[in-house]
Amino acid sequence: MAHPEPPNFLAGVIEGFYGQPWNQAERLQVFERMAAWGLNTYLYAPKDDLKHRAWWRELYTPEQMNAFADLLAGCQTRGLQFIYALSPGLDIRYGEEAELEKLRQRFAQMLAAGCRHFALLFDDIPDRMNPADGERFGSCAAAQAHVTNAMARWIQERSPGARLLFCPTPYCGRMAERNLGGANYLETIGRELRPEIDICWTGPEIVSREITLPPLHALTRLLRRQPIIWDNLYANDYDGRRFYAGPYAGRPPELRGAVRGVLLNPNCEFALNFVPLRTFAEFLRCSGTWEPRAAYLSAMSAWWPHFATAGQPVALADLVLLVDGYYLPFTEGAAAEEFFQQTRTLLVNDPATWGEDAVAFLRLSARLRELCTRLADLIDRPLFYALSRRLWELREELDLLERYVNARMVDPLARVACHSDFHLPGTYRGGLVSKLQGLLAAQPDGSFDGAARP
Repeated sequence: MAHPEPPNFLAGVIEGFYGQPWNQAERLQVFERMAAWGLNTYLYAPKDDLKHRAWWRELYTPEQMNAFADLLAGCQTRGLQFIYALSPGLDIRYGEEAELEKLRQRFAQMLAAGCRHFALLFDDIPDRMNPADGERFGSCAAAQAHVTNAMARWIQERSPGARLLFCPTPYCGRMAERNLGGANYLETIGRELRPEIDICWTGPEIVSREITLPPLHALTRLLRRQPIIWDNLYANDYDGRRFYAGPYAGRPPELRGAVRGVLLNPNCEFALNFVPLRTFAEFLRCSGTWEPRAAYLSAMSAWWPHFATAGQPVALADLVLLVDGYYLPFTEGAAAEEFFQQTRTLLVNDPATWGEDAVAFLRLSARLRELCTRLADLIDRPLFYALSRRLWELREELDLLERYVNARMVDPLARVACHSDFHLPGTYRGGLVSKLQGLLAAQPDGSFDGAARP
């Protein structure tokens, strides 16, 4: 039985990442999937739309507004709410009426196109103000509440029933603990922000492994309202080498009753979000226990047809093995984790004892490496382009491991280095970033120690 959500519960997708925004066709396809899977809200907030953030005072051109009109129509015909967000916090002068007028002009342009719901975002900004604002308001929280309340009144006069979302400067537990935005920021926001304004929250961290109920209940008391979860579980803009296509996990089903909504900020690459969005939607509808792995395997079966190639077909089991290696930020899927543990165990043992374990490794590694090569023939080229750099890197690492294992199997007693003509110094694993990464070693607790020696 599906779990019914209250009609005002926001359940949907945020295009809120750093990096190249989705194109028009991708957004419309997102709307199609959202409507089919029971989601109800799309929040437009791509950080690299210059007029969303850096040039927030600038009006859109007629051509740009025509594109928004198409998106708004696409949402309306599918029964989705469209929320337009502005992020003025980099340089707004909170106390100046001219700045409020700029915000009104920006929102008026979207209202004229048919947009009813809005958001003001004050995330990822300096937690300081100019001296005049500091003297007038006393704190960033009070200044932001002033601007947001003024805009809420103005919007609701023109769009009765409109929702306005607010993203605070400390938008996760760690930021709040470190007093980002100033002391008592959240208390001030909870006290001064109009009660109908929704407040976004990412959980204990920017990317939260788990979001549990006791901290949310405490936050609700502090904010004097339930928050909306802005969930960055699948966001990959901070690490271009990875993507996340595992199941929605680390959140109990009871979360739905503790918040005003859950909005997912997914992978930058549109083509990689099929499993994240599908399992997220199923989580919001499920009754009883949530089984992430079962939902993942079901979603992988549904995604599998997208991996049709111009050559040899892709086996579902091979695809699961691959995607298990790009599962969630804090964990790999079962098949990939088993492969890693077997490989690590093999390499720390004496090659003279490898025997069938080495043969098994070579067989599984070759299977995965050959899949990486086969996916170059994907008919869905945008999907291939989203995967290609990751597949290339994985293939190269597997090739290197296989060469090493084969060399040691030929002469288990030899203590010579393995050489590969395909991995020459200064090419593969080369460059400044790779060198910098070698200077500090990450520890299991998240600390870093010096690793390189002169």
